[in-house]
This record gives sequence, C-alpha cells and structure tokens, in this order.
Amino acid sequence: MRKILASLFISLDGVVEAPDQWHFPYFDDDMGAAVGALLERSDTLLIGRKTYDSFAGAWPDREAAGGEDYAFAKLLGDSRKIVLSRQELDFHWRNSEQLEGDFASFVTALKEEPGKDISVSGSISVIRQLMDAGLLDELHLLVHPIAVRKGMRLFDEADTTIPLKLLTSRSFDSGVVYLVYGPTGTAGDATYEDAKQHLP
Repeated sequence: MRKILASLFISLDGVVEAPDQWHFPYFDDDMGAAVGALLERSDTLLIGRKTYDSFAGAWPDREAAGGEDYAFAKLLGDSRKIVLSRQELDFHWRNSEQLEGDFASFVTALKEEPGKDISVSGSISVIRQLMDAGLLDELHLLVHPIAVRKGMRLFDEADTTIPLKLLTSRSFDSGVVYLVYGPTGTAGDATYEDAKQHLP
C-alpha cells in the first residue's frame, strides 16, 4: 500500500502560514536535499486549492524558463496533482485533477492504487483531514529556529489529542531540525505518580 507523506515548514511556535515570509534564510543544501528526496519518493501530490494556485502560478513558468530549478519544476509538473476544493476548478497545469466524492473514501482508494507514495505539501486543511481520518502515514516537519508569533498553527483547537511517535530526526547547520512523525494508537495512561520515579 502507498504511504501518504505530508511535509511542512514550521516555526518554533508552530506557525505554518506564509513560510515564504520567514523560511528562506534557512533554506540550504540540507533542506533542499530533504525536500527533493521526499518529492522523489512520490508520484502524486494531494493538495488544497490555495497551495495548488500558488504552485501553478510559479512552477510551470520556472520549468519553461529552464533555469537551475528546472529539474524540480519538471518533477512537480510530471506528478499527478489532485486538488481538494469546494469550487469547480479549471486546470491549465498538466496532470491536474479535482478530488471527487467523499474525501476519506477517495484517499483510501488512492492509497490502494499502484505507484509511488503520495505527497502533501503545505495544505494545512488537507493534513488536518488526513490526521482526523487516520490516513496520514508520515508527518515531516522542518522546524525553523524562529518564533513567527502570528499566523495559522498546524494544530487547531479540539477536545481530542493526536498522539504521534518520532520516526527519525536530523539537525541541519542552519539550526533547522527535521523531524518525521508517524501515527500511534494512544499516548498511554500515566500520572505524576508514574513520572516522579524518573526524577533525579
């Protein structure tokens, strides 16, 4: 079965909105390699309309220009792009389509199709729906050493928790920490009485 891999640039205080306004000073070879490796694992992008509009407004032109980011732009263009939107969309970027029908049913069937993994880039609402439905396999967070102090956070207010387990971690020279989480069934039950035995 294919995995769904979501990746986000995120600040120390949990902000994921408008990373183009704060993350570029930290984008180095390490981060470029991490982003590229994640995209190369997949052949399908599952994204929201706003993220799609941003990508479609930039990457086709960059591919056509044939500059130093041509290879990455072509990789995005060649990928199947499935867009989640309440509005009917008119596509001009190749390999683009709109998600039809029930979200969870569509994504479950998508994971059963042959092919490489499925990537989610940005698209906070899509990531939240995937987590709520238990369909997200890996959450890749590139944690930047900056407190943005305004903007949308990854996790919204709710009455339930989302337990995760750390799969891998790496630190870059820029100060960015690359954390990969996967789902876990439960956070477990414990109290202070259980915790205090670990105190020095």
